[in-house]
Amino acid sequence: MSFLDELVTSPVIQEKLPEATLETLSMVGLSSLLTAVLGLPLGLLLAATARGGLTSNALVNRVVGLVANVVRSVPFLILMIAVIPFTRLLVGTSLGWEAAVVPLTIGAVPFFARLVETSVREVSPGKVEAARVIGATRFGIVAQVLVREALPALVASLTVTVIALVGYSAMAGVIGGGGLGALAISYGYQRFDPPVMVACVVVIVLIVVVVQAVGDAVARRLDHR
Repeated sequence: MSFLDELVTSPVIQEKLPEATLETLSMVGLSSLLTAVLGLPLGLLLAATARGGLTSNALVNRVVGLVANVVRSVPFLILMIAVIPFTRLLVGTSLGWEAAVVPLTIGAVPFFARLVETSVREVSPGKVEAARVIGATRFGIVAQVLVREALPALVASLTVTVIALVGYSAMAGVIGGGGLGALAISYGYQRFDPPVMVACVVVIVLIVVVVQAVGDAVARRLDHR
């Protein structure tokens, strides 16, 4: 039997690949949503408290920035293991895709927050000053000027983060996180089944390609420059 025939007729691929794909999509989707909800305000806080920001505060900026940098510097595999007690506290277990959402979110939030900070800093200072002149509040400047003007860059940043989460989700399979990573390790690697490994890689690549294409399309649609 040829390799292509094995790829098509493999019972593991037929029975377990769809379920593993759904788990990966669920894992990445939920962690991406949580990352956007938590990372956006954190990134805005970093930008606002930086020197020359709307509410410049060196102490807050340094503390928040230090925490973000420390979490970002921890390799994801080590982070997953380190937060297992916290994961069990929140979810009740450290196994399955639901449990993997916790370390995925913790690892991605500071990464996305730094991208948000960079995106917001690229907004023209002139537009911020114009909003101040007409009496806009700080919240109004953040919501109506900074976020609105940086929206295409924010979408691009979120796209990069989601793609990173796809890669992280595959690593989550090492400690029983479920999804395509767990399938590739359990069957493709440990049971010496190359077609399963190839199938998992192909699906992951397709997910990344689709996410990138959608993100690019949305960013272009929002960019009115």
